[in-house]
Amino acid sequence: MANESSTPLGAGGKGVQVYAPATVANLVCGFDVLGMALQQPQDIMTMRLREQPGIVIQHSDGYQLPVEPEKNVAGASLLALMDEWKEKVGFEIIIDKRIKPGSGLGSSAASSAGAVVGANHLLGNPFSNEDLVRFAMNGEKVASGVKHADNIAPCIYGGVTLIRSIFPLDIVQLTAPPMYVTVVHPQIEVRTSDARQILRKEVQLKAAIKQWGNIAGLVAGFMKNDYDLIGRSLEDVIIEPVRSILIPGFDEVKKKSKDAGALGGGISGSGPSIFMMSREEYVAKGVEEVMIDVYTRLGIEFKTYVTMINYSGAKCMAL
Repeated sequence: MANESSTPLGAGGKGVQVYAPATVANLVCGFDVLGMALQQPQDIMTMRLREQPGIVIQHSDGYQLPVEPEKNVAGASLLALMDEWKEKVGFEIIIDKRIKPGSGLGSSAASSAGAVVGANHLLGNPFSNEDLVRFAMNGEKVASGVKHADNIAPCIYGGVTLIRSIFPLDIVQLTAPPMYVTVVHPQIEVRTSDARQILRKEVQLKAAIKQWGNIAGLVAGFMKNDYDLIGRSLEDVIIEPVRSILIPGFDEVKKKSKDAGALGGGISGSGPSIFMMSREEYVAKGVEEVMIDVYTRLGIEFKTYVTMINYSGAKCMAL
């Protein structure tokens, strides 16, 4: 569907503002199957229905992302939704991206999920959350070449989600106890597609068995509110040893954060962001000091967040 531009943005019908949260994918051992939404940072998207069919995309940030719907993650997701809606409809959208692309914090997922959540709201909520995940996965394919849902699902559902299956899509919402999440984003870029290419295509059975135990333990820890079990299960013997070489300071941050009392953590998505989970706020803030110290000494620019799990997912406010 072409990028229509005959109607100025804001001249269309009713509007909505969408707040789409950052997400942490994988949760250390759950590669492509576990994800968690964060309270901060969040993308902000302003959407309106258009009088004419089509999609108009504008950006109010400085990232110079594409505005053609087929090349934009939000646009690709909206096109998938519009294809199933059948009736002619148009959307105009302004994206204020607060989650830096390439950060490992689900930037593309926030745009993809936020767009379909906003569109669904404007249409009267005809689609289920599972439908919205399915649409938004088209945006992830534009971003990384792969239709994965471990960022999309928590962004839409909130909290912690398990992707039991992609085809057919099977999403399980997990309960999780309150936890603080400390994130450091070194200002370097690790492309998701590059981070996938360096992964081993085969793993030893011994490693796979250990990984399965950690995934099961982490899920059980969340559902039982067992912080000690969560901490013991935050171990990755397959993906992290390979990807961590792309992130300067990773090993030092992880070791010193755990020494400071963090339950554990690791690479957020494909990186370069690193997240650590803590039971108490004062521990989470102490972990932030560790991260600041490491990257200040390394001379690498960085940004930190001390936040919590976002249990609501992407939210809409009427304009």
